[in-house]
Amino acid sequence: MKFSVKICGLKDARNVAAAVEGGAAYTGFVFFRRSPRFITAEAAGTLINEIPRSVTSVGLFVNPTDAELEAVLAHARLGMIQLHGTETPARVDKVRRLSGLPVIKAVGVATARDVHAVKVYEDHADWLLFDAKPPKDAARPGGNALAFDWPLLKTYAGKTSWMLAGGLTRGNVAAAIKAAGARAVDVSSGVETAPGVKSPAKIRAFLKTALAAAGRKGL
Repeated sequence: MKFSVKICGLKDARNVAAAVEGGAAYTGFVFFRRSPRFITAEAAGTLINEIPRSVTSVGLFVNPTDAELEAVLAHARLGMIQLHGTETPARVDKVRRLSGLPVIKAVGVATARDVHAVKVYEDHADWLLFDAKPPKDAARPGGNALAFDWPLLKTYAGKTSWMLAGGLTRGNVAAAIKAAGARAVDVSSGVETAPGVKSPAKIRAFLKTALAAAGRKGL
């Protein structure tokens, strides 16, 4: 599997262009209203229409209802669904059937037990996304600029493809790739100047660093 990068939480054309031109394999759009990165289905659809089909557009949802999914899919040409809530394996299966799209299931990690617990999703999700477990009082399940102990992921023995997320920046992504053995990374807050405000320069710099680090490792 070729190394890949996902830039998540995109909201405007300048940052989408920076992600695509910089070599991102995935562009992420957040449909969780409590996130500072929230975007409407209509606005996301307009942006996605300008993205080459070689780049996969991912819709991030948190415990969505069927109606919420259908409303977004009616406007936005998504290539993948990301579930970032407390969705069960059965719910992952239903979302796959409803959308007709592959699904990424995000899981919070704080200990090795959390890594091993993802086994329940392996026959249901197409991808796993390992993110830092949010604090108990966090307003959202991800995008909190928190990292976890990356070497924990080297204990993951499943066959499901996975991405590394959580607190990644240009300054630490090379170390994270090496420590976790990651073949895909996902960044959001690490390419922002403020919550929900992406920087084209930071996006390009992150992509350049991550792709160079992966190239050095032969990923």
